[in-house]
Amino acid sequence: MDFAIIAAGEGSRLAKSGYPYPKPLARLNGIPLIERLIAIFAANGAETIHIIVNEESASLVDFLASYGGKVPIRVVQKSTESSLHSFYELLKDIPTVNELCATTVDTIFREEEFRSYLQAFQGDKKLDALMAVTPFVEDESPLYVEVNETGDVVAFTDTKAGEAGILVSGGIYALRRKALQCVDKAINNKVERMRNYQRLLLTERLSVKAFIFNKIIDIDHLADLHLAEEWLNEEKISQ
Repeated sequence: MDFAIIAAGEGSRLAKSGYPYPKPLARLNGIPLIERLIAIFAANGAETIHIIVNEESASLVDFLASYGGKVPIRVVQKSTESSLHSFYELLKDIPTVNELCATTVDTIFREEEFRSYLQAFQGDKKLDALMAVTPFVEDESPLYVEVNETGDVVAFTDTKAGEAGILVSGGIYALRRKALQCVDKAINNKVERMRNYQRLLLTERLSVKAFIFNKIIDIDHLADLHLAEEWLNEEKISQ
């Protein structure tokens, strides 16, 4: 299985706080975010890790070039207008991939939950996509995910419907061929943003289910980084 990391954003909100590193190299308990993801993907059987960075990310490109991991890393350097366009550019030159797990570089999750998530995806070959969702809402503009009693995603919405059973997208996507082909269709139809790509999967009547993580934290501000560190350290102590 291949993995992909979307790391082409500017990280402007983190930079405005005076933080000294670009977001992909932000330290979480001393480890750069992108290095943490690479290590987790490698531990979960990654065959190749595809990473897109923007054209101003010289330090990140140098870091990845010097990274001594055992899994092949393919780097695409291109500035894009959105994460969906980044994903499109990343997929353009990949030979046919039947299964791929993609995430944004600033997504923080527990490794144990991620492993269970991949096992659930691998265990259901009828799925076109398995979306990571969480009841933990801390994003400034979350994508709400409506799920039926069997775990099928029935809607992606910008606003929540009621207070019970609220789930939001966690920014982790396990995708098979039909879902990956929809990226081209989305771009050709001038669809913007990953959330609208996800809506397209439902419009195309693909099999899309949700997998619930207890918590996923998205790093936008320095406070988010501190929150993630405290949470992961608390988890280690409790185990």
